[in-house]
Amino acid sequence: MTVLHVVETTKEVDTAARELEEAVRRNGFGVLHVYDLRAKLKEKGVDFPNECRILEVCNPQQAAKVLTADMTVSLGLPCRISVYQEGGKTKIGTLLPTALLAMFPRLEEMQAVAEEVQTAILRMIEEAR
Repeated sequence: MTVLHVVETTKEVDTAARELEEAVRRNGFGVLHVYDLRAKLKEKGVDFPNECRILEVCNPQQAAKVLTADMTVSLGLPCRISVYQEGGKTKIGTLLPTALLAMFPRLEEMQAVAEEVQTAILRMIEEAR
């Protein structure tokens, strides 16, 4: 089973992250928080060379469905999408919701929601790419 989805873009991290935020909203999700990982590490005294933005995204209706089926799913929420530099390239990636929810015991009750969320997240990534 594939767990990661990572694509390259020719955009800079700032541009790709901004466009990803716009795509998230267009697709009916909300951006709960954006972490600037390099800035956060610098605050802690760590000089980290690569840019990295981590977006926590959520669709409240979909989250309510899976949490109603199994509250332990809260350990895997919200969904995260990262925009980062690696090897001189900008990449956008996520853990696939279908793979993430496969770790939980009531998968059959949540499979359709995981597939819908995954389709939306992959669409957001392509829109920002």
